[in-house]
Amino acid sequence: MKVFLIISTTCILLSIFSCSTTQVKQENMLLTPIEFTEKIKEKHSSTIIDVRTPKEYLKGHLQNAINIDWNGDDFEKQISLLDTSNSVFVYCLSGGRSSSAADKMRTMGFSKVYELNGGILKWRDAGFPETTNTVNKSIGMSRQQFDALLISDKLVLVDFYAPWCAPCKKMKPYLDELEKEREDKFILLRIDADENQSLFKELKLATLPTLLLYKDKKLVWSHIGYIGKEEVSKQLK
Repeated sequence: MKVFLIISTTCILLSIFSCSTTQVKQENMLLTPIEFTEKIKEKHSSTIIDVRTPKEYLKGHLQNAINIDWNGDDFEKQISLLDTSNSVFVYCLSGGRSSSAADKMRTMGFSKVYELNGGILKWRDAGFPETTNTVNKSIGMSRQQFDALLISDKLVLVDFYAPWCAPCKKMKPYLDELEKEREDKFILLRIDADENQSLFKELKLATLPTLLLYKDKKLVWSHIGYIGKEEVSKQLK
């Protein structure tokens, strides 16, 4: 009888300890806005992921966050490009999607996945800053993000370039001039091909520089290689 009581007591204590340990672990992964920002500063090798839609992301997101839509068709594919050994910080609007995304990432081998409790709504309530600048990480821009940038009542001129590309450097000054001269006519998007290799390949591009002109999200003109200002200007009328 004594042996039975000892074994029973031991099992109960182990069960309580196990549940307590699991709860602490979950609490450490679910962070308040201030804990979230402090943990990001603490971790040198980390990735911040906004799992909302591209439209939500473009309206305002955390500094240095990349957008990988939880409900997108390529979520798992995009996540698989990340280093599982790095710390990952995930958030959405209020916490639902980021919770699902974090669980999925843990099954994929990510051990350090931190979630923003209450999402960006709580972040805003706490008075923390946002930005509308898009971020180019090694994972690059997804096709969904790219397509979202094409939504405009103006023409959208996409310039795929690379810092080492001589023709790209030669074209940049006049492209910037055209953007200022005709800001009411078109939007200029400059995309580093080296930092967005997946997108570059998905669009079946192979040469730099490459210019793509879109109207109502449809490709209406393209050019590969160097081209002068006058020729580009004609397409923007």
